[in-house]
Amino acid sequence: MSNVPSDLKYTTSHEWVRPLPDGRVEIGITDHAQSALGDLVFIDVPAAKRTLASGEACAVVESVKAASDVYSPVSGEVSESNPRLADTPELLNQDPYGAGWLTRLTLSSPGQLAGLLDAAGYAKFLDEEST
Repeated sequence: MSNVPSDLKYTTSHEWVRPLPDGRVEIGITDHAQSALGDLVFIDVPAAKRTLASGEACAVVESVKAASDVYSPVSGEVSESNPRLADTPELLNQDPYGAGWLTRLTLSSPGQLAGLLDAAGYAKFLDEEST
């Protein structure tokens, strides 16, 4: 069973979003996604000041099995990306909801999180996807 923290928002493409106290959001991939990918060996994150549209491919995670695009769950400007992932991509496997975050965005408009799944909705999606 995948870990699905209740304080995050989710997408059906297995990204999560965490609102930060300063109004920005933090984005990563879910425990389910990192588990399905296996041991990560390379992560390419977006550069600061890049503008992302909701649904746009914004990062690449590569494992010994495959490479996968990560899609931005919301639109906004990249304020920073996780510099530790370049040298230690395994952080995403070890701590997908903490040290393994991918990028932080300044939202282009408030209210975008309302369209994302809550933890219960994402857990239900995972259950339906596995049947």
